[in-house]
Amino acid sequence: MPSDADIVAALAKVTGALPGGGEARPGQVEMALAVAKAIRTERHLVVQAGTGTGKSLGYLVPSILLGANLVVATATKALQDQLARRDLPLVTSALGAEVTFAVLKGRSNYLCRQRMVEMEGAPAQLDIEAAEGTGAATPGAGLGELGRQVRRLLEWGKTTATGDRAELEFEPRPYAWSALSVTASECPGASRCPMGEECFSEEARRRAAAADVVVVNTHLYGAHLASGGAVLPPHDVVVFDEAHELEDVVASSLGLELGAGRLRALSRAARAIVSGPGVRAAERVSDVADRLEAALEDRAGQRLSEPFPEDLAAALGATGAALSELLSALRQVDDTEAAKARSMQALTHLVEDVQSLTQVGRDRVAWVERADRAPVLKVAPVEVGLLLEKALWGEVTAVLTSATIPLRLTGRVGLPPDGCDQMDVGSPFPYGENALLYCAAHLPDPRAPGYEAALHEEIAALAGAAGGRTLALFTSWRAMHAAAEALAGKLPGRLYTQSDLPKPALIEAFTSDESACLLATQGFFQGVDVPGRTLSLVCIDRIPFPRPDEPLNQARRERAGAAAFSVVDLPRAATMLAQAAGRLIRSSTDRGVVAVLDPRLAKATYRWELVNALPPMRRTRHRAEAEEFLRAVTAAVPTDG
Repeated sequence: MPSDADIVAALAKVTGALPGGGEARPGQVEMALAVAKAIRTERHLVVQAGTGTGKSLGYLVPSILLGANLVVATATKALQDQLARRDLPLVTSALGAEVTFAVLKGRSNYLCRQRMVEMEGAPAQLDIEAAEGTGAATPGAGLGELGRQVRRLLEWGKTTATGDRAELEFEPRPYAWSALSVTASECPGASRCPMGEECFSEEARRRAAAADVVVVNTHLYGAHLASGGAVLPPHDVVVFDEAHELEDVVASSLGLELGAGRLRALSRAARAIVSGPGVRAAERVSDVADRLEAALEDRAGQRLSEPFPEDLAAALGATGAALSELLSALRQVDDTEAAKARSMQALTHLVEDVQSLTQVGRDRVAWVERADRAPVLKVAPVEVGLLLEKALWGEVTAVLTSATIPLRLTGRVGLPPDGCDQMDVGSPFPYGENALLYCAAHLPDPRAPGYEAALHEEIAALAGAAGGRTLALFTSWRAMHAAAEALAGKLPGRLYTQSDLPKPALIEAFTSDESACLLATQGFFQGVDVPGRTLSLVCIDRIPFPRPDEPLNQARRERAGAAAFSVVDLPRAATMLAQAAGRLIRSSTDRGVVAVLDPRLAKATYRWELVNALPPMRRTRHRAEAEEFLRAVTAAVPTDG
């Protein structure tokens, strides 16, 4: 078995193969040795690895060298792409290792060959799909925009080797893509599908089953747990990268959602294959979809009590009865009909979900949320610790890593205290020299009158000192739009908001203009990487506490009782604040200011839990000092690299 010295030498070889060469950083070496120990001893490991550590190499090198069957679960597609396109090829090439790897996504990310065959065999459906998707077209009137997109997807399906949506050169509308794909709850499986042997999704699963390293997103890993381990190939080590999102992603994966859209999709699919009384059964499902949507519409944004309101309970009862009637009708359809298997699969999942809603219980929370403009009933477990303890921690060795590990994460996800090690390897970046944390202690409390005007004045002054180069982050869309209106014409360069462009285009536009300022919401607190002089100032309007009316956290607070603030709210606020602050320093030469425009960071009794979650920056309460630092940063002559 490879020794620690072998691990260090391998890591040095891999980092030396980076473009331009490089050396393994101390924190990266420390992490790699800890991961190796975790694999050898089968003890779980939680690693906080600050920005710049190179944590992906810190876990890939020891895992591959020790021959682990590894699954890496990430929270973002960007990190999946980085692992598959850069890090894994680099490691395997540098080490000369005969290691195979694959990326596996949820079934709905792949084109369905059987749906392609059916659509090609009934081209008139292109008109119907367009009409039902938007209401703008009528059958026989020629292809609308959705129909043209479906046709384009059909042509692409004849040439693609993977059927992976990510490889498309255009972004199809959701309805166009769903016309040629299936979800896990619809697919009957390869053995019951005429195109099972040629299925893109099944081929991806075969590649994953044969691979030594499989890269997935955390939602798919949650689906694996929910299925009792039927989604992913056997593995002995799992790495949860971006582990700060693990608790909420698993809660979502182990829950369910029910909306009228699922019922209408089933009704459409069934109408195409049933006849006689079966048509009426399919139409009844569409009717109860309307009834369910009406019952949900009045409660959008609300948490539901354990016994559902009378009209919603009645709508669910009618839904169950309609589904039973349709089940009887579908059983009369010829078993050779491929669409029957899909409809039966979707129907079975719907029946199970509706039945599970008859009793929510204290361990789950139910609420109504808007999704794609339509209300959806969601149910999730209040706590995931016990579920993970039973389904995961005793089965594999887990490494949880992130630039920010939330406070009390191990307890919240049920990691056994006597079988888990924790460490913080820091960051190699010189935060103490290059970054200043400014807290505007003189501002009013964010809940007080006059705060917003003072906030806008503060941003204008700081951005002026920075010559633009500002990312201002807001905890609500309303606050962002108010700031955009107040700051129009008062900032050095062009002012962008999150509403102006899609995220990739917006970041590109901001990056290419040093004098620009970008106002955004919590979607930009993470996953934004703008190294260099373009970003010298990050402003955060207030401490990002979770909303008090968010149903899942409401239920968690009730369970925590008097400890709710320290157990539920403070850890989440600290994590989000650290993620937002992490947008500033993205390389060893970056310099700038993180400005938290919420005086509670300087005055509240809990302030040190927040400050200690941030990178180790110098601190000040004086705006003049922050402005002076910014002027010095932006006046510096740019250097190569």
